[in-house]
Amino acid sequence: MHPDDDSVDGPRDEPVPLSALERALHAARALVLADLAAREVVAADVVSMVEESIVERRWWVEQWPEGVAYVAGLVAQDVQDALLEAYGRWPLCPVCASGDPHALEVEPELGPDPHWVCHQAGVKVAAVGNLGAL
Repeated sequence: MHPDDDSVDGPRDEPVPLSALERALHAARALVLADLAAREVVAADVVSMVEESIVERRWWVEQWPEGVAYVAGLVAQDVQDALLEAYGRWPLCPVCASGDPHALEVEPELGPDPHWVCHQAGVKVAAVGNLGAL
């Protein structure tokens, strides 16, 4: 038998390519976790919120594959909503120095290239995943 024959030693340890869906989900997880870490909001229960959103969005994209480009913004919105219910507004706007504290919002609500936006000042603050750059 040839030394490269899979039947002798089993299959070779070659990486399995990730599907577009899995790449998008991994990227969304990383971006949202980066924003959470930038605002020091990474705790076990918060990471669980991210994972719950990933599971839900996997199902959502399986139903509507064209929505794969929207996953990062949707996961950010899901986590923002879950945090609002559990802890309060997140992420707080770093742009407005006066007035009541308010949260940034994800724009577009359903689209590619999501950003955190302050609607009161009318400015894009940072791309999702880049709150640490502020």
